[in-house]
Amino acid sequence: MKPLRWLLGAALIPAAVLAADGTPLKGDIYIRGAFNGWGLDNVMAWRGNGIYQADILVNPGYHAFKVGSRDWGAEWVIDPAASVAVEPGKPYRMDTHPGPEDYLFVKQTSTWRFTVDVSDPARPVLRVARVEGPAPVSGADPHAGHTAVSMDFSTWDGKRETARFSADDPAAPLRTYTQSTTMQLRDPGPQHVRYRESASLPRVRSGNLAFDGLFALAGAEMLQDSVHEIRDGNYNGNAPIPCECFETGEKWHYVWTRDLSYAADLGLAMLDPRRVRNSLEFKLSGWRPGVTRAPHVAGGSDGLQVVQDTGSGGSWPVSTDRVTWAYAAEKVLLTLPPAERAAFARTALTALSNTIDNDRLAAFDKATGLYTGEESFLDWRDQTYAAWIPADLASMASAKALSTNVGHYKALTLAAQLAREQGDMSRAGRYESWARELKQSINRRLWLNDAGMYSSLTAGHFDGAPMHKFDWLGQALAIDTGVAGAARARSIVASYPHGPMGAPVIWPQQQGMPVYHNRAIWPFVTAYGLRAAARTGNVSVADAAYATLMRGAALNLSNMENLEWLSGQPLLLDEQHPSLIGPVISSRRQLWSVGAYLGMVIEDIFGVHLAANGIEIKPFITARLRRDAFGESSLATLDNLRIRGKALTVRLHLPRAEQGNGYYRVALIALDGQPARAAIAWQELKDGSTIDVEFGPLVAGEQAIRRVNANPYEEDRAVFAPREPQIARVERTPAGKPVLHIADGGNTDARYNVYRDGKLVAAAIASAAWTGDRTGATGCYAVEAVYADTNNYSHHGIPRCIGAAIEVPVTDARVSSNVPRATPSQRFPQPHIQDWGSFGDRFAVDAIRIGQTGQYAVQVRYHNSANQVNLGISGGVKWLALKDASGRVVAGGVVQLPHARIEKADTPTVYSTPIAATLTPGSYRLELSDFYNMSYLRSNSGFSAAGGVEGPSNRFDIYGVRLLRVR
Repeated sequence: MKPLRWLLGAALIPAAVLAADGTPLKGDIYIRGAFNGWGLDNVMAWRGNGIYQADILVNPGYHAFKVGSRDWGAEWVIDPAASVAVEPGKPYRMDTHPGPEDYLFVKQTSTWRFTVDVSDPARPVLRVARVEGPAPVSGADPHAGHTAVSMDFSTWDGKRETARFSADDPAAPLRTYTQSTTMQLRDPGPQHVRYRESASLPRVRSGNLAFDGLFALAGAEMLQDSVHEIRDGNYNGNAPIPCECFETGEKWHYVWTRDLSYAADLGLAMLDPRRVRNSLEFKLSGWRPGVTRAPHVAGGSDGLQVVQDTGSGGSWPVSTDRVTWAYAAEKVLLTLPPAERAAFARTALTALSNTIDNDRLAAFDKATGLYTGEESFLDWRDQTYAAWIPADLASMASAKALSTNVGHYKALTLAAQLAREQGDMSRAGRYESWARELKQSINRRLWLNDAGMYSSLTAGHFDGAPMHKFDWLGQALAIDTGVAGAARARSIVASYPHGPMGAPVIWPQQQGMPVYHNRAIWPFVTAYGLRAAARTGNVSVADAAYATLMRGAALNLSNMENLEWLSGQPLLLDEQHPSLIGPVISSRRQLWSVGAYLGMVIEDIFGVHLAANGIEIKPFITARLRRDAFGESSLATLDNLRIRGKALTVRLHLPRAEQGNGYYRVALIALDGQPARAAIAWQELKDGSTIDVEFGPLVAGEQAIRRVNANPYEEDRAVFAPREPQIARVERTPAGKPVLHIADGGNTDARYNVYRDGKLVAAAIASAAWTGDRTGATGCYAVEAVYADTNNYSHHGIPRCIGAAIEVPVTDARVSSNVPRATPSQRFPQPHIQDWGSFGDRFAVDAIRIGQTGQYAVQVRYHNSANQVNLGISGGVKWLALKDASGRVVAGGVVQLPHARIEKADTPTVYSTPIAATLTPGSYRLELSDFYNMSYLRSNSGFSAAGGVEGPSNRFDIYGVRLLRVR
């Protein structure tokens, strides 16, 4: 990030001339925060006398915000070392360096005035104060003159909330609905919404106006998200980018790979495959002009591949879930007409092959057979990883996540299928083999018998153990893709915890974190859980999912991004703990939530599933759904479902409503009045075809569900994990056994498990010290805490390795580089090679002496300040090679050097991901050369920060190298 001087110009403007010369700043400044989606809606107006001002209507909550320029080139916070909760009216001197967000606590929807005084441009001052005014008027009954039906819902605290629905003309072919709610909405605005059915989308007639209306709402929001251009403050200077695409939501105006892909897979690809295809192609990119391809980079010369979006540590390969692109691509390929399909299939195979082959180099761990990388979609490190991980993103990069590995499995299976179709049998065989081996590794390495689920997350390097951490998306995707066999699928669905409002996206919850991924329901994840429940015949879990999705859309007047999981609230306002309020941000008409609702109705209720040669009819109608959604109606109709240019009608002939639980098996399917199989080929369907479904008697199905509950305002150990403990220090007994001194992390009444090299070696330790059971010169230890009464586990603490390390600083005479060492400064006092890594830069260390045979971890000690730890495309990604005295490469591969935290004073150094090397005594040479990161792609040439408009950025500061003996 550039400092304030960039925004003001080459010279700071004296305060004395501000009033006479007008606006002092070269560019606009903005208030950007959770209340406006971190967008550019609130530019600060110049008021003279050094004052910039913006009045913003803010809803209740604890809102993160910053003052910044359009492209984040300038960023002002109160304290770059820590967040500050602002007090109304109090002046705060702002720092002109990037830093953590500041916060504003608002109890009631009201207008707040943000004032920045730049009379002294080097020391801007912020004030935030409430603007007094009349309370909003509720207005007249929006249903006046029309008959309204209600949906009533119990709240977590014993009250009731109601959603009401009416139609201007219930008999009209295309209805216009009004929907209202008694629940306090998250964002300012009326307590009702109006929307109209579209002739281009399917319609539902079920005898229940509310059920029909909620489907129409999802369709209307899909059309709102269908745009002709997209924009984002970080791209193209926030100028519009032409694209017949899907934007991500009301507060997210760009196309993001994983959001689009899951939304398309859940429902959008069936309804608008061409727009999904356009959006998918927007997320492909080749090399930008002038990029020199490094020798080890795989794939074709154009480099066409899937784009990993900006994010943790500087994007790929810290995050590798760009492969989720395959979920959407597979659905589009099932839906496009043959000629369009053939063209897209060729593009998809090229992009997937380049993506797969480079991921294999940068993110595949041969020792475990798993891919590394951040959990898919759970991309806010503090929310779902150990507290120490944001300061050591290399350890997150080297961990393995269930959801991400299942995404790689999907990419491999789709690429193999496309290669086989296109006659490339060699490539098809290779990808089929990799997919088969990956499936085996997931089942061998991540399944936890005691939990009846997969571990969603392993610890990183020097540990690697699968942890008792679980996420609903990863579990559901393992079932949906067939990675989980039938028995394991049933176990997962029965074992994953559900609160009174539905399933949280992670389990257990993390202490000290606000609601976002932590402590939250995300409708699209619930929809994948519904798929898993239907696949396994689990009635209880399916009913919970149906209720979650309908309640969320009904009471919020929109398909929201997320909700607090125990209360179902769009904003849990906790005045006693304002820093824990959330969800921190939640957007209306969030694309994957819209796709989730549409898919729930079309696929799960009406049972229309895309298949290789047509469609399959597999409705999952439970007794509770029959009673609650359809009442006394005997017929539910889905009309105008257009697939491959043919308009279809599906009619469910509903059985008599019954008490009890279970689901109705399909007894008869008819196509245009003639008996048909569940699988209907494309050639059997005509424009205007009608599919009738009749049901047999109620069957029990699976009923098991794990229920949990707690007060949403308390960090109850029933639903929360302990905080991770740490190894404070390691000593040795006279016999050479290690003694670990454990710092409990602030837990009460927890027990501790000890791991050595990723294997459990001691369980349920109560004391603060543990003595190892063997002597030895090597071993990496880590500890976790467990609540014995709830069996909730913490993350693992930082691993401590007791093996000897060879450290070579850049001041060592054996180090050579074309980039000279930098002059130490107060902030960076240690000797280092600054800004190393442009293509052609050289770095080597000669004559590294190894005295003992063993397994070594080879790492670079570095600092990467190109961007913050949660942003950007400029994570360091290089190729490290270790050569013996004869020049033979004995170990090599990609090392990652993610963005690292920037401290106000002495900035600490960190270590890269390691390269494993089995070494014998002798002399070795280490060489570092180029690979690539996402800044090398053409699509990022308009990115505003490092790696964008000024050219690729794959640079960092080198402080030295380390060879650590781990075995």
